[in-house]
Amino acid sequence: MTTNPSLSIIMITLMTLLMCLTPTLIKSEEGIDVFLPISLNLTVLTDPFSISAASHDFGNITDENPGAVLCPSSPSEVARLLRFANGDFSYDSESTSSSPGFKVAARGQGHSLRGQASAPGGVVVNMTCLAKTAKPAAVVVSDDGTYADVAAGAMWVEVLEAALKRGVSPVTFTDYLYLSVGGTLSNAGIGGQVFRHGPQISNVHELDVITGKGDMVTCSPKLNPELFYGVLGGLGQFGIITRARIALDHAPTRVKWLRILYSDFSAFTRDQERLISMASDLRVDFLEGQLMMSNGIVDTSFFPLSDQTRVASLVNDHRIIYVLEVAKYYDSTTLPIIDQLIDTLTRTLGFTSEFMFMQDVPYFDFLNRVRNEEDKLRAIGLWEVPHPWLNMFIPRSRILDFHEGVIKGLLLNQTATSGVTLFYPTNRNKWKNLMSAMIPDEDVFYVVGFLQSAGGSHNFEELESLNHRIINFCDNSGIKIKEYLMHYTKREDWIKHFGPKWSGFLRRKMMFDPEKLLSPGQDIFN
Repeated sequence: MTTNPSLSIIMITLMTLLMCLTPTLIKSEEGIDVFLPISLNLTVLTDPFSISAASHDFGNITDENPGAVLCPSSPSEVARLLRFANGDFSYDSESTSSSPGFKVAARGQGHSLRGQASAPGGVVVNMTCLAKTAKPAAVVVSDDGTYADVAAGAMWVEVLEAALKRGVSPVTFTDYLYLSVGGTLSNAGIGGQVFRHGPQISNVHELDVITGKGDMVTCSPKLNPELFYGVLGGLGQFGIITRARIALDHAPTRVKWLRILYSDFSAFTRDQERLISMASDLRVDFLEGQLMMSNGIVDTSFFPLSDQTRVASLVNDHRIIYVLEVAKYYDSTTLPIIDQLIDTLTRTLGFTSEFMFMQDVPYFDFLNRVRNEEDKLRAIGLWEVPHPWLNMFIPRSRILDFHEGVIKGLLLNQTATSGVTLFYPTNRNKWKNLMSAMIPDEDVFYVVGFLQSAGGSHNFEELESLNHRIINFCDNSGIKIKEYLMHYTKREDWIKHFGPKWSGFLRRKMMFDPEKLLSPGQDIFN
């Protein structure tokens, strides 16, 4: 018996067409169903490992299972998914539903704190997949070295490494470099350079974005500016960033890294504020601050071994010591004058006598300094624990009240504290008001971060209670804080947070994601 080749080809074609038009049930091991047609040609993962990895984050507080994880090989895959989620692809001719109804969230390194990058029952887009398949590379430095085109799923450490090979560098960083570019740009991206160069969202020239409607759009301050400014600091509500053009500048080679101790809070803040207001050619390149408290872990590892005991004694004697952390970059050109510059910067500071310490380190090692802290915490089992962090911006006019009520009134009266407390000022004029990110309405405001870990003897509920008491104190005292990396669950809290920007935020949502599909874990429009 012979088979007609033409008939076989026709049958195969018909079967293929039927398969493409037939809905595919993507059933995860967690029992959550997402319907996706084969014709979408998506790389979808539903195995237990992929689902579990996408269900929790660095915060280790929430556990939200998606129905599936998309590992896209190109931005067009993400666009197809979103267009289908909007109802533009019909998987069932009998269906009367306007859209499949599942939510979508982009996830980079999973460093959110309370499930902000989750999509319960929906689809999580693994942005690292796009970075791995980016052509010609995840990070491409321009010929003139003034910018880099970066896949949003790439980490900042990868941007830095690629740029340094060309003798250039981004100008502003988060303290931890193993975060995705798209993730920090969706929030703000802050660290010790923010007073001088602004947050990372202030140093972007151009973006490629896939809107909530599935449109692939290139945007900049002049091209589609509504989307550009909305996405930067927009908490993933208007689109998924797939490429960012990051500003670069000359890279130094080494860093004079100082930690200077104060027992007087007024002197500490006065010196911080003076240093961030100095002329560009004289000022420091990096400025932060930390608190060392006697009821917490006093980490003296930065200081010379011969001085560690007296630093610990200083903390015990005063109960709290304020650490001014500054850095001045240099290279072969500025080497002859760097010591003179350091002397000029520090000679009039009001720190505790004989408690200024300095290290001289390579530029990359300085920027990557938190990696060493991560390794230490991992070694003692305190990295993958709940992190009920509280980050906020405090108006300069109320910083003394905040210090008295929160630092001395609450933190110092705890039986014990855990983690690091960051405390440093920055300049409002380095932020662009057109962007979605919110900051206090004062020329100078303070970045305060209570980076606590619920491990060992530190109870999660106790740390959460402390966070609530801090916020309640600010509310009751009329201190108009703005939280950063926040997670509100009530609509009125989001309206209060965005204040005069809320109407514009809502308008942009209806423009770019009218079905409210994106980033459901933020709990803004759920």
